[in-house]
Amino acid sequence: MLDDLETLVLRESFSSDHAAVAASAGVVAEVGARHLGTGPETLVVDGVTHLRWSFGTPRVLLLAHHDTVWPIGSLREHPWSVVDGVARGPGVFDMKAGLVQLFHALRSLPSLDGVCVLVTGDEELGSRTSRTLIEEAARACEAALVLEASADGGALKVARKGVSNYRLAVHGLAAHAGLEPQKGANAGVELAHQILAIAAMSDANGPTTVTPTLMGAGTSVNTVPAEAFVAVDARAADRAAQEAVDARMRALTPRLPGTRLELRGGPNRPPMDPASSAALFKLAEHVADELGLGPLRGVAVGGGSDGNFSAGVGCPTLDGLGAVGGGAHAAHEHVIVEEMPRRSALLAGLVEAILAGRG
Repeated sequence: MLDDLETLVLRESFSSDHAAVAASAGVVAEVGARHLGTGPETLVVDGVTHLRWSFGTPRVLLLAHHDTVWPIGSLREHPWSVVDGVARGPGVFDMKAGLVQLFHALRSLPSLDGVCVLVTGDEELGSRTSRTLIEEAARACEAALVLEASADGGALKVARKGVSNYRLAVHGLAAHAGLEPQKGANAGVELAHQILAIAAMSDANGPTTVTPTLMGAGTSVNTVPAEAFVAVDARAADRAAQEAVDARMRALTPRLPGTRLELRGGPNRPPMDPASSAALFKLAEHVADELGLGPLRGVAVGGGSDGNFSAGVGCPTLDGLGAVGGGAHAAHEHVIVEEMPRRSALLAGLVEAILAGRG
């Protein structure tokens, strides 16, 4: 498993670099073919490379991704290593160890009939080119198991918030900041009003969060800004709250004369409701008990994954079945090595139980 993990980590796969993602897909295909006995379909959508294995009539969908948030060259600062039972390297936790566990789990099964494996190449960018593939596969299956990394302490992810992304542009009018600022319409000041209005959409200590993130305005220090923008990340636990935020974003109006607003974006991932994972989590608990893997814990998380899409089309979905470790997207990203075969065994047992009609 460590050899496979090293192979995948050393092939960097920054989401925005289509050539790097294509090269990574080739390596993933080779590793997967060695364990599954056959190569995948290679699906290129708008330049992004995805992989799919199908065995018989699919009943269980295994979802994973091979792209990462790490720019090419990150290995120089964050090299692959295994020290004191901890593996490190770009993308090791999110989610290349999950891919390794998936392949080893399926290799241990007596038959793969009824299994579909979909490995996407743009999950970290919102799955724009793979969403249709995910939803089509999920509609045909009885269950979806997502190999995203686990939550703290190895907890499975039984619910996820829905994700919406927006870009609000403010259009104003430039003028000389010293000679005649009154002849301009300050897009930066208007942006400040809008940022405060957007931030106020969050529930105080509640599940809905609406967060202004990337922002900018102006072209020079002595010019009234004619253009400004803010990116917004919104998370909601259910569809009603997600739709309410969307309505409030679209109802924003300018405060300053001479300024105009332009909103782009909207809901990206639907919420993954706890009900979609309840039966699968219960089945996973039974499997873990049978295998002596100890009690399982399930948690709701704010981050989105491709599991939001499978759950969104009505396919029962259980997430967080991948690596145990921490530090996703951060310099301390790592995987606890001794947990890899345990999680692989849990996945194998869960797939086998579903195919046997136990859940």
